[in-house]
Amino acid sequence: MEFYTYTLPNGIRGIHRQVRNTVAHCALVIGAGSRDEHPDQYGLAHLTEHAFFKGTGRRKAWQVNCRLENLGGELNAFTTKEDTTIHATTLKGDFAKAAELIADIAFRSTFPDRELEREKEVIVDEINTYKDSPADLIYDTFEDMLFEGSELGHNILGRKAALMRYNGDAIRAFTARTHTTDQMVFSSIGNFTAKAAEAVATRYFAGQPASQRGFLRTAPAPYRAFEKTVSKHTHQTHCIIGGRAFGIAEERRLPLALLTNILGGPCANSLLNVVVREKNGLSYNIEAGYTPYGDTGIVAIYFSSDHSNAGQCIDLIEGQLRKLRTVPLTARQLSMAKKQFIAQLAISSESNESYMLGAGKSLLTHNDIDTMEQVYAKVRALTARQLTEVAEEVFANLSRLIYQ
Repeated sequence: MEFYTYTLPNGIRGIHRQVRNTVAHCALVIGAGSRDEHPDQYGLAHLTEHAFFKGTGRRKAWQVNCRLENLGGELNAFTTKEDTTIHATTLKGDFAKAAELIADIAFRSTFPDRELEREKEVIVDEINTYKDSPADLIYDTFEDMLFEGSELGHNILGRKAALMRYNGDAIRAFTARTHTTDQMVFSSIGNFTAKAAEAVATRYFAGQPASQRGFLRTAPAPYRAFEKTVSKHTHQTHCIIGGRAFGIAEERRLPLALLTNILGGPCANSLLNVVVREKNGLSYNIEAGYTPYGDTGIVAIYFSSDHSNAGQCIDLIEGQLRKLRTVPLTARQLSMAKKQFIAQLAISSESNESYMLGAGKSLLTHNDIDTMEQVYAKVRALTARQLTEVAEEVFANLSRLIYQ
């Protein structure tokens, strides 16, 4: 069996894969992100992630940060719209130490106000870094407009004025409401048995009292496509063309992922890279991406170019979108696209850390996980007609945001 899953008495789920490696990875994936903030809490989920490292009932901040680093390991965390993840990498012999530390900061952090005040300044600097990068900022602005009125819309980092109001009590109230054991998965990968992984998880996570989420996420309201140009006085034009897409549980998610990869994936032979950069030399950076959420998603094409070339770039992009919507891929094109996509998935799965994080998120979202062979089989089964139908549904009425 590729994966072993288990559930602790308090509802925390676990997943483990045994591999032959001297390095072990583990993570606590918590189904709480910026989408779960109230309007007066924007930025609080991300501040909570930072605050986890500022001391517990057992450790000072420096002890948290040095616990694994002194052993040559790593401890880190990140926040998304829908989840918060604390993850660690160690030698396999230190796996239990990593699990204990993750449990300590997840359940026994004290969020001291003095430490929080210093950390707020770090996040303000992070916010300012984003503001100085139009290529990053435009994504946040676009998503805010695409999900206007929804908790999905606002920036994960929040705003400085709101950030300065939050204290330890605000974080404790937020985590009590959102960080419930029924929304947690402990994921691990390493050269030890599933029973050993479950025993470690039981030792450090099972003592947390059971808790259940008391609210449901609200689906975003329908929206109308928009076109907007914002004067940013940048040296280049930055543009996003995109729209809403399928949620993570929808079957059409996979054909859209393949389509997006064909259109503007990381390979040099993507349609947009070939027609915009290689054939016409109009843009150094052009890409397409698809991000699924629980009940919706976003597909976005981004490029930057000289101001005088932006219009031609948009025309070329729209031409490729129109072609995908109306002209089915040939058997040869489809076969090559599938082989490329499967190879990319296979290569990415060679990273045990990425594989472990993906498995945890999948179990949290679906309460199940496909093996890589099952994923490959689903990709191979896709038809040209399916891709054309999905392209027509998703690419027919896209929005546009331009910074110039």
